[in-house]
Amino acid sequence: MSGLLTLTQALAQAPLRVQPVAPDTWFAQGAAALGSPANRNFISNAAFVVTREGVVVIDALGSPALADELLAEIARVTPLPVRYVIVTHYHADHIYGLQRFKAAGATIVAGEQGREYLASDTARLRLQASREELAPWIDEHTQLVPADRWLQADTVIELGGERFRLQLAGPAHTPEDLVVLHERTGVLFAGDLVFRGRIPFVGLADSSGWIRSLDRLLTLQPRLLVPGHGPVSDQSVADLQLTRDYLVHLRQAMGEAARNLEPFEDAYARTDWSRFESLPLFGAANRINAYNTYLLMEREGMGR
Repeated sequence: MSGLLTLTQALAQAPLRVQPVAPDTWFAQGAAALGSPANRNFISNAAFVVTREGVVVIDALGSPALADELLAEIARVTPLPVRYVIVTHYHADHIYGLQRFKAAGATIVAGEQGREYLASDTARLRLQASREELAPWIDEHTQLVPADRWLQADTVIELGGERFRLQLAGPAHTPEDLVVLHERTGVLFAGDLVFRGRIPFVGLADSSGWIRSLDRLLTLQPRLLVPGHGPVSDQSVADLQLTRDYLVHLRQAMGEAARNLEPFEDAYARTDWSRFESLPLFGAANRINAYNTYLLMEREGMGR
C-alpha cells in the first residue's frame, strides 16, 4: 500500500496543464503511450473553447481524476460553466472522465451508434478490465455515461455567438465517430480519425470507411487540426494524409495477401514498413493492426 500511495502522491505533483492553440481555444495533450497507472490513462487529447455564454469541451479524457484536472484548468481560464461536452467516440481513453462533467451540469453530445457500444459486453468488460489494470485511477466508482443528445445527423451547436459544426464521420475508427469544426477559428477537432506523430490504433475499425472519412476531411482544409492523439497540427492536410496513407498501405499489403491465400506471418514479414516503423508505438500496434486488417480483407473478399 505504501508503494501505491507513493506513486499516487508523485503523480499528483505533475498535474495536467492546457495550452492555448487558437483564439479562446485550449488543448491538453496525452502521452504517446499505452494507458497505465503511471500515466493515469492520460494518453488521449482533450480541448475546450470558451464562448461568452459558457464552455464547449471536446472529449473527457481517460479517468475521472483527469477530468477533475481539466475542469480545474478551465476554471483557471474562465469562471463560465461547461455547457457541452462533445464525445468524438466512445473509447475508454476519451470517456472515463464524463461523469465529472455530467456532475458539473454539462450536456453530453455524441454519435447515435455510441449508444450501442455502451449497451455491449465489450464496454462492460473493458471497464471491468480497466478497474484492474488502471487502478487506482479507474475503480468501482467509475461509470459509463451515456450522451444526453444522441446525434443521428450532422448538426450545428450554437453557443455565445459561436458555431460548432458536428459531422458524423463513422463507421471509421469507430461506428460513432464524429468531428467538430469551430467555424470562426477554422479549428477541426478530429478525434481518433487522426493519430498525429504515432501509429494509429486500428483495432476492429472499418478502415475503408475511415479512408473515405479522411478524404472528406481533406476537402475542408482546416486552419488547425486537433487530433485525438499527438500534438496540434498547423499542417492539417499533411497529417490527415499520413493517417490515410498508413491505412491504405495496410489494406493494400494485407488485401493482396488475403486474395493470394498467403499466410499472415509471411505477408507481414515481406511487407515494407519502412515509412512508418520510426513512428511511436509502431512496435506495440502495427502487428495487431496488420492482423486485424488481414482478417477484415479476408471477410471483404468472401463478401464479393
